[in-house]
Amino acid sequence: MTTRNSKRYYPDLRTLHSVCDVNYVRLLKLLPDCDTEQLQYEFGAKNALQYRITIEEVSRYTSTVVMSQINPEMPNYLKPSMRIRLYHDARMAEVIASQNIARFEASYEYPNKNMHQRNEKEMVNHFLSEWLSFCLNHYSPAQSTSAT
Repeated sequence: MTTRNSKRYYPDLRTLHSVCDVNYVRLLKLLPDCDTEQLQYEFGAKNALQYRITIEEVSRYTSTVVMSQINPEMPNYLKPSMRIRLYHDARMAEVIASQNIARFEASYEYPNKNMHQRNEKEMVNHFLSEWLSFCLNHYSPAQSTSAT
């Protein structure tokens, strides 16, 4: 017997846009260059955590990057990884994929078969914001390499 909560969730676009604005600024602080495809930046945080940002795709108004934790001693399920789209004209960065979720809906009915939270899209963008803040507060300078 499945019970559904009849109260529908509506995303707060002002909050989501605000978080995406902050994410854009924080990502640009970590990425000295976001216009070169197949470029990777690796940096450390807290003397133990290692991160990589790979620029996958660049177009006139957008860039797509993948940010992931790369510590070899950690199991994969503990390493966050996100695909992020930077919208240069709007100065926003939004998570477009994370942890095997390829696309986020604006809101989800709850409960649902994949157990997504009603505001999953908002939550994953907040997580990116906190992750970028942590990296900026504790990182060692980035090293760039070609991803080819």
